Amino acid sequence: MARVGKTRNLVLGLVALVMAGSLTACDDGRAGAEGAAKQLASSLAALDVGSLAVEGKDAAAANDELNAVFGGLDAKPSVQSGDVKLDGDTATFPLSYSWNIGSAKWEYSSEATLKKSDGKWAVQWNPALLAPQLSDGETLSVKTVPAQRGQILGAGDTPIVEDRPVFRVGIDKTKISAEQADSSARAMAGLLGLDAEEYAKQVAASGPQAFVEGLVLRAYTADITEARIEAIPGGASILDSMALAPTRTFARALLGSVGQASAEQIEKSNGALRAGDTTGTGGLQQKYDSLLRGKDGVEVVAKAEAKSEGETPGTKVFFSSLPAPGTTLKTTLDLRLQQLAEETLAGVGPASAIVALRPSTGAVLAAASGPGSNGYNTAMLGQYAPGSTFKIVDSLAMFRNGATPDSKVECPPTLTVDGRTFKNAEGYPESSLGSVALRDAFAHSCNTAFINARDTVSQDQLESAAQALGVAVEAPKLGADAFLGSVPNAAEGTEHAASMIGQGKVLFSPLSAAIMAASVANGAPVSPQLVLNADAAQEPGAVPTETGSAPASSASETASAAPAAPASTKPITKEEAAALADMMRAVVTSGHAGFLSSVPGAPVGAKTGTAEFGNDDPPKTHAWIVATHGDLAVAVFVEDGGLGATTSGPLLKTFLTAAG
Repeated sequence: MARVGKTRNLVLGLVALVMAGSLTACDDGRAGAEGAAKQLASSLAALDVGSLAVEGKDAAAANDELNAVFGGLDAKPSVQSGDVKLDGDTATFPLSYSWNIGSAKWEYSSEATLKKSDGKWAVQWNPALLAPQLSDGETLSVKTVPAQRGQILGAGDTPIVEDRPVFRVGIDKTKISAEQADSSARAMAGLLGLDAEEYAKQVAASGPQAFVEGLVLRAYTADITEARIEAIPGGASILDSMALAPTRTFARALLGSVGQASAEQIEKSNGALRAGDTTGTGGLQQKYDSLLRGKDGVEVVAKAEAKSEGETPGTKVFFSSLPAPGTTLKTTLDLRLQQLAEETLAGVGPASAIVALRPSTGAVLAAASGPGSNGYNTAMLGQYAPGSTFKIVDSLAMFRNGATPDSKVECPPTLTVDGRTFKNAEGYPESSLGSVALRDAFAHSCNTAFINARDTVSQDQLESAAQALGVAVEAPKLGADAFLGSVPNAAEGTEHAASMIGQGKVLFSPLSAAIMAASVANGAPVSPQLVLNADAAQEPGAVPTETGSAPASSASETASAAPAAPASTKPITKEEAAALADMMRAVVTSGHAGFLSSVPGAPVGAKTGTAEFGNDDPPKTHAWIVATHGDLAVAVFVEDGGLGATTSGPLLKTFLTAAG
């Protein structure tokens, strides 16, 4: 057994020796040259030739040169060896290189030579082996040629996001000594309101020729002036342009923003983004980034070290690709109405939103989230109990069971269901208690009358009625992330009773509330549309993937949300819509939204809503109101806003009056 073991070890040792030979395998014929050629190609692809036999340069020095030449490309090539031509002890063959440089592919061939000495093939090392015309001391690097980012247009192809002048403010290290850099960085951070420690680190880590950007300004301010910038040693302000909306806050939660790619974005891009690239963050800018960004051009250039002080080394361009400009994204946003909605919400403290649609087309004209939303897209992604605005859905379900606006319903002061007592809102008029017309109960928002209807309106009928109004169904033309509403199709007892007044597990976004009102005005379900050329990019979806944090109350309700369903098989009819419009008009003419009667133009129809949430006693409430005004449907929402009529109502009046 010992002899067998020794023999096996000897064989294994010989195999290992052959595998580790690295171009040193003894072979007098073509097979040895071809093997050596393939090993050279694989070693170049791995950027490691340290184990090869090299003639003309030490192997370690050749490896250092290889990595110096290719290090600036921040990639590894694919390298294949071609047909080997033998001439005695010399073998020549082409090397085919293929690089993925940004979005471009750089391909070229070089010529390699092997020479055999003492039965071993060795590489004849020279710079041209790595790239034709490459000379000693030259190294390759990549220059990005930025593509023009696509615009985002509003209604009528009016530019929303376009190149606008900006000032890039920071430290120009060419204007200061190395000793001054830290103090200048800290002074600039103080002027710009930056983290001094972090900015000082950025300045220190940048090269001696760098301009280290601290802040981008649309315009100088009272605190940040050109004089104060230049008073700091090395301080500089560079006039440039950037893709921006009309104002800093304009539709920010919806559109997103554009800036330099973060390390995380670069990592997730699978090579599409490199350090210094511009990309979209949040909203439409992120969703359609690959469409808007276009494709940057690249240049691969070779630079040689300066041979003497003051000499400027020459630059050779080895490869270039032209940039492909980004595609324009067309939307339905009305710039005037969007700005008006934002101005209307400017003084609202809690999270808030105004969404305006055109019922005849489904066009989203405005989707504004107030400052209290802290950057979150409340208008389209918020998930909240809709309160009594949901009585529009109740009423449609009741119509389908034979009711009319004139049908009598019972409206007691309170109603108890399975031990839980429901009541009407504070200040409910006594004259509208008792046996009243459905129109009257709707106009004054009698909770008990609609909860009383629970025995004749099932939960699945509520879901069907909501879908008939375009809520909780897919929106294939929207082209943006959105929550489209959720109405459970099964609920019993107090949960079903709560659904009848838009509570329980019923959830709306301001967008879905506006869709509901728009469907009444249109006389048919409205499918919202925001991005007109969404098919040119990724498939639009209805799953909320927006970055940012949802308000606490909506986040806690998210778990109840169901995915949107296909379009209703029993859509609202013109007759049903006319009956609902009649009752919405009664909210203004005889109900508690009389303040809207003075809005000029077409008659306004409305429905208010107040939805309780949280565990406080008394509970906090969301304030809602939806309205139709000619070919305009609007939803106004304020989280923790008190009553819909007293909080959201005045905001709606301001918006409609100014909208004209």
